Amino acid sequence: MHKRDFMKAALVGAASLGAGASANAAKRAGAPLDDRAYMAGLLEKMASPVLSAMSQGRLKATFPLELSPTWDGRDKNVAYLECFGRLISGLSPWLGLPEDATPEGRTRKRLTDQALQSYVHAVDPSSPDYLAWRDHGQALVDSAYFTQALLRAPKALWDPLDATTKKRIVEEIKGLRRVNPPFINWLLFAAMNEAFLLSIGEESDPMRLNTAVRKIDEWYIGDGWIKDGATFHFDYYGSFVMHPMMIQVLEVMEAHKAPFWKDDLTKWRELAVKRAQRYSEHLERFVSPEGTFPPFGRSLTYRTAVFQPLALLAWRKQLPAKLSEGQVRSALVAAHKAVFTEPSNFTLDGFLTIGFVGHHPTLGDWYSNNGSMYVTTEGLLALGLPAADSFWTAPAQPWTQKLAFAGKPFPKDYAVDF
Repeated sequence: MHKRDFMKAALVGAASLGAGASANAAKRAGAPLDDRAYMAGLLEKMASPVLSAMSQGRLKATFPLELSPTWDGRDKNVAYLECFGRLISGLSPWLGLPEDATPEGRTRKRLTDQALQSYVHAVDPSSPDYLAWRDHGQALVDSAYFTQALLRAPKALWDPLDATTKKRIVEEIKGLRRVNPPFINWLLFAAMNEAFLLSIGEESDPMRLNTAVRKIDEWYIGDGWIKDGATFHFDYYGSFVMHPMMIQVLEVMEAHKAPFWKDDLTKWRELAVKRAQRYSEHLERFVSPEGTFPPFGRSLTYRTAVFQPLALLAWRKQLPAKLSEGQVRSALVAAHKAVFTEPSNFTLDGFLTIGFVGHHPTLGDWYSNNGSMYVTTEGLLALGLPAADSFWTAPAQPWTQKLAFAGKPFPKDYAVDF
């Protein structure tokens, strides 16, 4: 068997094994079988090698590091926090579902137990998998994904942790206040950590929260698009960071009545959701009839994290009125298949590689390593909805480009003024 065929068979086999539960649950709910089964199998494919190793304190020993050819020379140990933090952020909604006795439920239970033990190793200085919290400023970035997961699934991932681990997490997060974030998307990473601290009753920094919210609002340029700093870049950072983290931060601030320079946090949160909805309308229209999407901008190796806002709004039942659940699900599944059908997205050991559709290290940026790639799980947030939810049971529907290029009527599109 050729190497390429072997890798493809391994990917398909692993995905099928992990997805059997989802298929059974979807079948009982009357859903299209292969959609949820495929997405759940793909997420398990990404998660299992990482969590299996880290839960035993063996991630650093077994994770084969791959650095971009233009790597800037920083301590390569930042890769492990990137890997775990980004993976668990996208995985957390699925793990947050109630326990059940289905095969999928047993898979989630295994991954949840491994995730909890991985959190223990992450902050235990005596563990071989103690993460690089205290050296490079990159830790601020990936700590935000680390804490975002705890905000997304507190009952599954925060509440069960022992008191010592909770204390250590708080200490590491507070310690990252030493990092002075540049005035770009990093402001939201600092704010996410403060939102987490606020959510658990710890002292939070209002300045870091307020500064992030005010600057992101200032950088909003219209029609759903947000600049990343003073200059507009045509890329997907609205997906990777801006919209999802802005909503999360405002939601926590509103719930905990955080001090704010303008009083009505509810209106600010609602506005952030509306803007994310508009941006998501663009994302849906980017998906071609074949499931491909435009490969532009930096950090393209984050693959399907491009669709985080669509997946997030689907999970939260906040999709824009113009988009049906059936068309969004169909578009998301098609986009994931367009990327992940290529087996070289994974190593033979099942770890993600640097690339876009397949393994292409030269697409990596100067800050890219294969740990960075795990942010792609953010495109799978809709798995936080149970198999019986209408998102999974709704009939499949064609998305905008599929209608347009089939010569069928499709909705016109106009800019918004909010």
